[in-house]
Amino acid sequence: MTKKRFSFMESNGLKQSLLIMLSYVLLMPLANAQSKSNRAFEQLGTELPTPNTYRTGSGSPGRDYFQQKADYKIKVELDDENQRIIGEEEVVYYNYSPDALKYIWVQLDMNMFKDNSINALSKTGGIDEKMTSRQINGLQAANSVFGDVDNSKERGYDIKYVKDASGKPMAHTINGTMMRIDLPKALKTNESVTFNIAWSYNAASYYGRSGFEYFEEDGNYNYFIAHWFPRMCVYDDVNGWQNKQFVGSGEFALVFGNYEVDITVPSDHIVVASGECQNWDKVLTKTQLKRIEQAKKATDPVVIVTQEEAIENSKTKSTKKQTWKFKADNVRDFAFASSRRFIWDAMQTDVYGNGRKIWSMSVYPKEGNPLWGQYSTKVVEHTLKTYGKYTFEYPYPVAISCHSTAGGGMEYPMISFNGGRPEPDGTYSENVKRGMIGVIIHEVGHNFFPMIVNSDERQWTWMDEGLNSFCQYLSEQEWSRDFKSRRGEPQNIVSYMRSDPSMMQPIMTNSEQIIQFGNNAYGKPATALNILRETVMGRELFDYAFKEYANRWAFKHPQPADFFRTMEDASGVDLDWFWRGWFYTTLPVDQDLVEVQWYALDTQNPELAKAEEKAEFEKSKNTMAVIRNKTDIPQTVEEADPKYRDFYSSYDPFEVTPQDEKKYQAYLQTLEPSERELMQSGMNYYALTIKNKGGLVMPVIVKLEYEDGTEEVMRFPAEIWRKNDVQITKTIPTTKRVKKFVLDPYLEIADIDTSNNAFPREPEKPSRFQLYKSSRSKAMNPMQEAQSNAASTQGGE
Repeated sequence: MTKKRFSFMESNGLKQSLLIMLSYVLLMPLANAQSKSNRAFEQLGTELPTPNTYRTGSGSPGRDYFQQKADYKIKVELDDENQRIIGEEEVVYYNYSPDALKYIWVQLDMNMFKDNSINALSKTGGIDEKMTSRQINGLQAANSVFGDVDNSKERGYDIKYVKDASGKPMAHTINGTMMRIDLPKALKTNESVTFNIAWSYNAASYYGRSGFEYFEEDGNYNYFIAHWFPRMCVYDDVNGWQNKQFVGSGEFALVFGNYEVDITVPSDHIVVASGECQNWDKVLTKTQLKRIEQAKKATDPVVIVTQEEAIENSKTKSTKKQTWKFKADNVRDFAFASSRRFIWDAMQTDVYGNGRKIWSMSVYPKEGNPLWGQYSTKVVEHTLKTYGKYTFEYPYPVAISCHSTAGGGMEYPMISFNGGRPEPDGTYSENVKRGMIGVIIHEVGHNFFPMIVNSDERQWTWMDEGLNSFCQYLSEQEWSRDFKSRRGEPQNIVSYMRSDPSMMQPIMTNSEQIIQFGNNAYGKPATALNILRETVMGRELFDYAFKEYANRWAFKHPQPADFFRTMEDASGVDLDWFWRGWFYTTLPVDQDLVEVQWYALDTQNPELAKAEEKAEFEKSKNTMAVIRNKTDIPQTVEEADPKYRDFYSSYDPFEVTPQDEKKYQAYLQTLEPSERELMQSGMNYYALTIKNKGGLVMPVIVKLEYEDGTEEVMRFPAEIWRKNDVQITKTIPTTKRVKKFVLDPYLEIADIDTSNNAFPREPEKPSRFQLYKSSRSKAMNPMQEAQSNAASTQGGE
């Protein structure tokens, strides 16, 4: 950077001089930038639904807000011999809407796996030269976002009957994953209708949300049963009936209600489920009941069914049956897990220090140990505690983590199915451990979003997955200071943000149309919220507003606008520009520090001015030609013969003369005291020209590295772009000289190209490549390596 000087205008003093300076430093660079009237800071306005008496402009439920209710009494049998679910239910549906309903809609999610479903028929894909039989069979088979479903058995519901409370058949029509039940008379406001459904279906191998895992060594199954019964659709002020077909990606929109569920299983099975078991005294042994009592007073998990007992239990299969009875109040769904292979541990603790105890539990096969026995239940408790800090206290009596398969996870009220499995020798990699802890936090955390803050997953996946992934990040950081969170940190979303635009959609995209599902619905919204908290709003304002949203919409059905409006209403921060950029576009962040111009006040002090001029002159003389001439030209003509010397041969143009001093003193007499103070401040002015190459406006964060070795970070709000979102010039005054400027020094804004963030530019890091050598053997994880090394050492001794 070369310093440029500017002077006071003597005629009008300091104000005039600063005006001229600002005009030169700030406005002139903009003459070369294209002036742009942008929409980045316009209010969302009509892009959000008009507030009404159901949902207010503040983001809170309105005075006429309503929601329906559905109570269930279910009897279900798990046929372990045929892996079949057989059930019947009584449903009481309450209409609290202002509308009379001629019919009601019920969800039949398992019909998604029928060969004639929208899911199966809309499946796309080509032929590879080498394909497995399962891949070939799966070309037209139904699948989920998690993978293909085994089609060796008939899939979908077999509806036995639909009857009213008196036993009379009710007219009904099945349309894919939806069933319309026609009512004999319209259901008016504040009325209820009771009906009964009997059904059955064949369970499938676990596909990510529900199903079973088969263990060949003992011929047993672990069952994880979800969206297994006909469930009521949501009827609300936004959609009327939310009867959009279940195609696979967009999960569930569900109604709150109370459940009484009787689950009949083989007598040697252990069952856990949404809600509290009402008959442990009938289904558990005396030893197990004694351990339950110990767990009620424990601060660490107590093993209710040990690994040795589970292994012994798996050696035979009981032909007897027994029924486990569960009760769950004010939940939107119900799921359960059952197996004779389950190890079970639990503890009932005062999570929030208010005297109310909550069960934290885990069930898992021996294949999950040692990881699951050591961590799962403690992670459950930790999740309730940390999520409660940022939202509300967990209201339910129990939270359960079930080890379903090696990877993935799925959530339901009070129960979740989670992956994370060690190697057969009991060792595990750091990634497996971290993934297991992370997925338990994530799936248990779903109790808050959407099990309680009950958003419409069928339409907006991000409203639960994105918010939950953000809270997961917060919880992970409180579990371990060095926890390598997969999502949340801005730098982790950069690769997605710089990807092919044709492979991206805005966050505000319906769940079924999303291409990069994890990045769009999980990673990007979680990152956006972290940026809001750390960089845009600050923790205090964000945490208050986020907690307000969670409490406003607990046990209700929020929409995106309710979240956007609440965050602004409770914080006093205009965030429309943020929602527009992060949620309604696919624009990336790329701030380019194009140029820095260095200015200083011309003090007109001849001693300072001429000293600087001399230094610059001496520097300019140090050319290669001059250096070489010192040896190649031993003596010049003037040096050889003094008669060619004159006044200018010894004249020093950089010497301060009496005339220079007199002129300077006269100038000082014209200055006001405030002007003299400014003149003597030694202030440097750096004009930074910054381009918004990515298009997404964000705060500008600049680190100044001074020549004296110190540093300073300056933060400027996103509104710095409000007059021009293409290029700005920002002048920074400082008494110190700056040797380098760096944008986004702490990687806060997900800038996709940090190579243009520094001035002067920094050299790029080299791209590295490895010498490839094929290997057929599987690499050991670090734990296996350590054990191998220890064994080698002992062998050597």
